[in-house]
Amino acid sequence: MKVVYTAEATAVGGREGRVRSTDGAIDLDLAIPKELGGPGGMATNPEQLFAAGYAACFENAVRLAARRRKLPIGQASVTARVGIGPDGAGGYGLNVELHVRLPELEPEQANQVASAAHEVCPYSNAVRGNVDVQVMVDPAPEVI
Repeated sequence: MKVVYTAEATAVGGREGRVRSTDGAIDLDLAIPKELGGPGGMATNPEQLFAAGYAACFENAVRLAARRRKLPIGQASVTARVGIGPDGAGGYGLNVELHVRLPELEPEQANQVASAAHEVCPYSNAVRGNVDVQVMVDPAPEVI
C-alpha cells in the first residue's frame, strides 16, 4: 500500500489524560466513562473517538458506493455505536453497530450500498475478523 496521508496523535495519561493531534485540530481531555468505573463528565474516551472516526469514514464509503451505482445519496447519515467489555481472556474487546440512514433509496438499494461500503471502508477492513461489526440500514422516517 502506498501511504498518501498519515494522521498522528499523542495521548498522555491514558484514559484519564489528554489526547492531541500534531496539528492541534484535536486537543481533548479524556475520562473513564462511569460505566467503566470512572468519573465520566465532559471529557471524551477512546470509544467515542473510535465511533466518531468510524462513522465519518463509513459515511464517506456509503457515498462512494452510491456514486459508483449512480444512486442519489441525499441526506445520508451513519451512526456508530462502539461497545467495550471483557473478552473472557483477561482483556477487553470491542463491538460495533453501524446504523446507516439512506432516506432517498429503496430498502434493497440501501442494503446493497451499505454492504458495498462495508467492503471498501478502511475502518471496516482494519477490524474485519477482530471486531464484531453489524451494519444495519435503519428505515427512512415516514413523511407526514
